[in-house]
Amino acid sequence: MQIFGVDIGGSGIKGAPVDLDRGDLAQDRHKVLTPHPATPEGVVEGVREVVEHFGWTGPIGATFPGVIMDGTARTAANVDKSWIGTDIRGLISERVGGARVTVLNDADAAGVAEMHFGAGRGRTGTVITLTLGTGIGSAVFTGGHLVPNSELGHLELHGHDAEKKASSKAREDEDLTWEHWAHRVQKYLAHVEMLFSPELFIIGGGVSRKAHKFLPLIKGIEAEVVPAELQNNAGIVGAAMAARAAEQGV
Repeated sequence: MQIFGVDIGGSGIKGAPVDLDRGDLAQDRHKVLTPHPATPEGVVEGVREVVEHFGWTGPIGATFPGVIMDGTARTAANVDKSWIGTDIRGLISERVGGARVTVLNDADAAGVAEMHFGAGRGRTGTVITLTLGTGIGSAVFTGGHLVPNSELGHLELHGHDAEKKASSKAREDEDLTWEHWAHRVQKYLAHVEMLFSPELFIIGGGVSRKAHKFLPLIKGIEAEVVPAELQNNAGIVGAAMAARAAEQGV
């Protein structure tokens, strides 16, 4: 079974049809840059471009970097603030010709995919997926069930929003060495661990492709810390999974 997934991020909008039997992309993903400012009009035009690249007309799952309640954005940390209160589900559906659209938080989507197809398979304790990208997204699972919209990237750490110091963007913007950045990520993980006592951290986002450069440098965390197996495709896969669940009335 194939359903289309699209992942809206602070730097790029990427999507592809997803083979939900395998938990992998059915075709190479197509990506466009997120416009700046990342207004609803500009971003949804990017979503339309990605969807039309494949000639897709069926159901669509979409992620968004913020809290999502019933298809509507409640926060917008790394996109334009005009998203707050926007009916994302309706806006995308209108732009792509009336297709049925399901929307969820981007890190929640990545976490769902990792729990089903990736590094979280079979884990029933507390598992936290963290996507280190433009910001820090989080997905918290207990007993295999998602606690949606956790937004742990906005925890305060040493007087700062954690994602301002430990995101992949912070590493690039400040030109940090892998060692220096790994030390910041370690402090962040220690803080989250103190609050939630997970058995497993799954580290996702685009930087997961380079996990060998920083994960071995992280010390003193009791939980197991592993890279995301689906890497930066996890959000696309999770979006498609959410759309399938909506189609099935789950």
